[in-house]
Amino acid sequence: MSISFPPGFLWGTATAAYQIEGAAREGGRTPSIWDTFSHTPGKVENGDTGDVAVDHFHRRADDVRLMADLGIDAYRFSVSWPRVQPTGRGPVSQSGLDFYRALVDDLLEHGITPQLTLYHWDLPQELESAGGWPERETAYRFAEYARIVAEALGDRVVRWTTLNEPWCSAFLGYCSGVHAPGRTDPAASLRAAHHLNLGHGLAAQALRSVLPATGQVSVSLNLHAVRARTASPADLDARRRIDAVGNRVFTGPMLHGAYPEDLFADTAHLTDWTFVHDGDPAAIRQPLDSLGINYYTPAVVSARTGSDGLPAEGADGHGGGGSPWPGADRVAFHQPPGDVTDMGWTVDPSGLYDLLMHYTREAPGLPLVITENGAAYPDKPAADGSVHDPDRIAYLHAHLATVHRAITHGADVRGYFLWSLMDNFEWAYGYGKRFGAVHVDYDTLARTPKSSARWYAELARTGVLPDTAGL
Repeated sequence: MSISFPPGFLWGTATAAYQIEGAAREGGRTPSIWDTFSHTPGKVENGDTGDVAVDHFHRRADDVRLMADLGIDAYRFSVSWPRVQPTGRGPVSQSGLDFYRALVDDLLEHGITPQLTLYHWDLPQELESAGGWPERETAYRFAEYARIVAEALGDRVVRWTTLNEPWCSAFLGYCSGVHAPGRTDPAASLRAAHHLNLGHGLAAQALRSVLPATGQVSVSLNLHAVRARTASPADLDARRRIDAVGNRVFTGPMLHGAYPEDLFADTAHLTDWTFVHDGDPAAIRQPLDSLGINYYTPAVVSARTGSDGLPAEGADGHGGGGSPWPGADRVAFHQPPGDVTDMGWTVDPSGLYDLLMHYTREAPGLPLVITENGAAYPDKPAADGSVHDPDRIAYLHAHLATVHRAITHGADVRGYFLWSLMDNFEWAYGYGKRFGAVHVDYDTLARTPKSSARWYAELARTGVLPDTAGL
């Protein structure tokens, strides 16, 4: 029996500016926190940086033609804040905006819907030097930047995303230190989480004030499908703690206008939360046209007893470092059973189903979009130059079948964005992990669509999930 998706379902791919653009010092662009971090010895595997990345800045037109050849409906890209506003405040770089104007024009010319993400982790270094996201001022600067980009592109871009995965920005960047800016201060990470929330709310207001009535505003969250290892009260409490600091720290104020009280109690030894000012939760809770969900793998947790399970340190799936879970020091993580990707993440699409159904119940009437889903595998070209990636196709098939099941059970899922369009700079892993549907030769920067790209193109063209026979 074939699996058909609803008419109008959006099929897209996704990237992030620092991961693909390169041209790190061109057009007035100044360093972001990721430039600084990647150039700091020992922070990124093999000393890799995004200075060149996959040179999308210079290969933009060819990359858009490649997407068109693959029949992609939509492209989710991010804008580099320091390319547009080099100091994070004040003067605007018109040459930086011109790059995104040209990108949007190319996409529209080829019938591809642009979905613009304002922030995918590349804070201007000058703002970090002034305190970064733990400082309230950064939220106001982000709203100003949002207005600048909306005034430049709002006549052509309908779909806008404020933040991508603020959990990573706050807790990998300021708590565990495995992402830029590499700080290890749990109290600062909680301040960062709040100011990212506030930045989202203020940016959404700024977008609404500039965009035409057709403009759509969203946010993309890497929501954690958290499961207790057993039904014991201690394990259930461990799950509650991770849900609080992994999910509800963002969905509480964004969807309901309030932080969860148990999060305050869990983290009272770290902060008194007085940085949350009167009116902040209401400012954060802005109307959304959709909620973006990024999903890769579930988490299984228990109460920590002795040496059982993985400690919170390094259990985030993004490398070593300190714990990214403030207030959850007594929680242990366990590897879910099943096959794993090259990231060591268990392949388990049931976690995506659980998230889609949970937020269907929690936010009825709010459309959902899967804004990231995909897998890294050690893809290598065959002797004839082709790149076959049956593991990725199997991963995508399983997850998309699960999305369809959620839709049949009442989830209002409007689209799916494959991560990623092409192999690129995978943050602290450098160029060692390949998530792309398009293979990139990092010596020549040649692009070669993998089998999964052709498989996904067929899905985008027909709306019918192709089988995996012969893989």
